Parts: sequence; structure tokens; C-alpha cells
Amino acid sequence: MTSTTIAAFDFDATLTRRDNVVPFLWRVAGKRLAGGLMARPTRIASAVARRDPNALRALASEAALRGVTREYFDRRATELAERIIDGGLRDDTVARLGWHRRQGHLIVIVSASYEQYVRLVGDHLGVDEVLATRVEFDRSGRCTGGLSGANCRAEEKVRRLSEWMRSLGIDRSDTTIWAYGDSKGDRAMLEFSDYPIWVADPLDSVAPSL
Repeated sequence: MTSTTIAAFDFDATLTRRDNVVPFLWRVAGKRLAGGLMARPTRIASAVARRDPNALRALASEAALRGVTREYFDRRATELAERIIDGGLRDDTVARLGWHRRQGHLIVIVSASYEQYVRLVGDHLGVDEVLATRVEFDRSGRCTGGLSGANCRAEEKVRRLSEWMRSLGIDRSDTTIWAYGDSKGDRAMLEFSDYPIWVADPLDSVAPSL
């Protein structure tokens, strides 16, 4: 069996220069986002007290996205993706991604950001797959305000990455995984990898030193 090498990249502040979730929600909802959050004080306070980022994401998504049409959502996602591509990507990690691509490694973005704009940027970067947080739409094509599946952070990143590997018939025991992340939401994926790379600081070279 031929050994496989995978490079798994976080998105926000790893491949990009900053977080993109709040800017996207603001782009979609504007001042309605703040009003929606203010209308849920008890649930917000509970999530903050529990230090539960998944609950906070669910509440923000509900406040900003409920009732939004798929067409409007996709248009705003395209606008953000174009802005990221035009000047919002990190030079160092994008260069490292290019190195992995030249080595023939499989490249996957695993992100808590919303799938629509992450996939557009991923297509631009030439990655093999994007695993990200998904928004739920009803039969009429409007966002329910909920997520389709779990928020793709922490252990969910490992679950989604493992699921994707299994779908390709890739055995973890015969796979080398590089993982790149910048926050505690990436810790589980980094621990799952063979070569965990924290990228809070700029990478010092295109090609890693093994």
C-alpha cells in the first residue's frame, strides 16, 4: 500500500490574516446581528458563563442568518471570498501550502468558518477538500438559523478529517499528517497529526525543516 501524506490547514488567522466569521455575519446581517444577540441575553450569558464557543456560534448564526435566502447568503460569501483572495491571505502559510502541493500531498482546509466562502478560497488555492461549518437551509431555500451538523472546531475537526480520510479509503496508520493551526480550537487536530505546526508567529521558510 502506498503511504499518503496530508496537509491539514485551519483557515481563520492561519491561512488568512484575521478571523472571518464575525465580518461575514456582519456583512450578511449588519446591525441586525447586534440586535439579534441583544434579544437573547439569557442564552448569551449562559454560553459565556460556560465558555462554550459552540453555543456562541449557534446563537450568532441564528441571530444573523435566520430567514436569509440561499442566493443572498451565497452572494455575500462570494464577496468575502474575493476580498480574502485580493489581500486577506497570509504569505507564509500560503507559500507552505504551495510547497505541500508541489510534493504531491493531499491538502485539506479544516475550519470553523462557514463552508461557502472557505470553499471558494480553497478552490483558488487548489486544495483537495474543504471541511468547514455548514449552514442549514429549509426546503424553500431560506436559512433556518441553525447549523447543518456540528461547528467544525476542536474534536469535530478530527472527526471530519477522519471521516473524509475513510471516504477515500485512507488508513490513518499508513498516513503522515501535517497540521497547521493558531488557536486552541485547532489543538485536537494538531495532536492528531504527526507534524503539528503552530502558526501564531510567521513561518520562517517555505519548505519545513524536518
